[in-house]
Amino acid sequence: MNDGASAAEVFLEAAELNRNDPLLTGSLLSFPNYGQLVMTGDMHGHRRNFQKLKWYCKLEQAGARHVVLHELIHEDVTTMDGLDTSHEVQLWAARWKCEFPDQVHFLQSNHELAQLNRQEITKNGRIVTQAFEESVAVAYAGEETRVLDAINTFIQSLPLAGRTANRVFLSHSLPSPHDIPSFDKTVLDRVPTRQDLTEGGPGHRLVWGRYHTEAALQAMGQLLDVDIFMCGHQPQEMGYAVLHDRMIILASDHNHGVFLPFDLSKPVEINDLEKRIKPYAGVI
Repeated sequence: MNDGASAAEVFLEAAELNRNDPLLTGSLLSFPNYGQLVMTGDMHGHRRNFQKLKWYCKLEQAGARHVVLHELIHEDVTTMDGLDTSHEVQLWAARWKCEFPDQVHFLQSNHELAQLNRQEITKNGRIVTQAFEESVAVAYAGEETRVLDAINTFIQSLPLAGRTANRVFLSHSLPSPHDIPSFDKTVLDRVPTRQDLTEGGPGHRLVWGRYHTEAALQAMGQLLDVDIFMCGHQPQEMGYAVLHDRMIILASDHNHGVFLPFDLSKPVEINDLEKRIKPYAGVI
């Protein structure tokens, strides 16, 4: 039987570290103009890719390397009654944060928000929020409420976005084109309220948007004063896509998954960033 008390303590410690991240102002991480940043895509409980990411990053040897994680939960399972054990990868990531608090960072995502808000999401015919809770109950029988409460505290602590000195904006997604004219960017300047994170709120819109047009990306670039966006959220069978020479969409949740390490100290261009994308399959 898993130790629910220990798991809950890890999530709560990681949540506190998220809230007190020295790079965080409001709900925006601002990365320095030196070192390297490793941006990931949706992880969805993919154990092998997570372990390969840790192996690649070698944070104990690279003090100026930052890694950004998002959408860790709600894995694909092979059967309708299979357990969603993505909470294990979420716990691994929380422990990684506790071990390297100044280098491991998280972004809010729509699946984490759905779990926090108990908003049903159906994936491959399953209500994944319910399946996640059922799996936690199996793993931590008798302590599941304590663990789920700690997971919710951890989720609520996740920043909404990050930006780099070389004008890259990092977020799980961006508002849909029809939401951009009314998007309240001041949500990045404050600790988001529950209203910010529920349907209709700016935090919710930020992580749920899809189908970004060239005009939408141009408008968001002007609004946020950035040149390039790195996101996840939209599935990519071959690992990534580049939209309108402004946005890179990454996926880390399958065998063709990828991640993107890039230099924080130099100007970056979309073509160069695309060349730097690395498949998890190449990490041995």
